[in-house]
Amino acid sequence: MAGGWSRDGAVQEQIDASVEDAVQTARNRLSAGDSLSHCEECEAPIPDARRQAVPGVRLCIECQSKQERQHQSSSINRRASKDSQLR
Repeated sequence: MAGGWSRDGAVQEQIDASVEDAVQTARNRLSAGDSLSHCEECEAPIPDARRQAVPGVRLCIECQSKQERQHQSSSINRRASKDSQLR
């Protein structure tokens, strides 16, 4: 049950939209196509084992790690619960 001025179901619709956005973002990050033999960023050779394990890989492990760290630091912290915010 929604409270205030929102209609019933509006909160669930917002949650569903947030989940759909997150899923679409994750799908967009998936590699597709042929793997590269050298990293797009630093031109380092990408080992055959990595190219076979990750189809469509475009970055070496080091550059991929940097990219993931940058993405994680810019995301919203959703770990805090309402209870912890009320204390």
